[in-house]
Amino acid sequence: MSRALAPATELLRLDGIAQHYGKGETAVTALAGIDLTVSRGELVAIMGASGSGKSTLLTIAGGLSKPTSGEVIIEGQWLSDLPPTRIAMLRRRTLGFVFQDFNLIPALTALENVTLPLELDGWKSRKARAAGLEALASVELDDHANRYPDDLSGGQQQRVAIARAVVGTRRLILADEPTGALDSTTGELVLRMLRSRVDAGAGGILVTHDPRHAAWADRVVFLRDGRIIDQSAPAGVDTLFADAQRA
Repeated sequence: MSRALAPATELLRLDGIAQHYGKGETAVTALAGIDLTVSRGELVAIMGASGSGKSTLLTIAGGLSKPTSGEVIIEGQWLSDLPPTRIAMLRRRTLGFVFQDFNLIPALTALENVTLPLELDGWKSRKARAAGLEALASVELDDHANRYPDDLSGGQQQRVAIARAVVGTRRLILADEPTGALDSTTGELVLRMLRSRVDAGAGGILVTHDPRHAAWADRVVFLRDGRIIDQSAPAGVDTLFADAQRA
């Protein structure tokens, strides 16, 4: 595949991504030939029924797993060309993840969970702490900085996970159902914050089942059986989502 230079505005490109599990009669195709780009200042929502490949797409896009075939290019860097240590560094510096199950470390406070990626990347403690408090403030949890995950509600844990995803200078935010554990008011706060980061020049992928949340995106991509079956602007997403589900 040609190593053509990526446009300056392109943060992420997926070229022909396929993911297969198993062999023979038990083989399962999670993704089949996905082509997708995300530019700076663009939030892309991924929608589809359970099992359509949304979460698999997100983990591959973030370099957490390798596709069976195809290429992942982040800011012009082909992940297939990079050793694991360089991919790990790229994730720490460029990518922010929001997982469905939070992935917080129980023995660390909220602030320590948020600043961990920065400290692993060599940030000085004072600078990392200031950035962590700023990220927690953006989700209205700076007053809970010294609490441990077990002392927080599910919604608060999710907000800590989101603060960790956006802390520092992360330029590509990958969010898997980031409002799943939140009430509607807090969910809107999180989406507004994500939208603000994207408007400031980051890029984002938002996996969601909710058309109201997809409406915050610039583009909505519909998956079915591991394939992109439609893309659209968020206007009228309710109708398009219903049509995609029936396709």
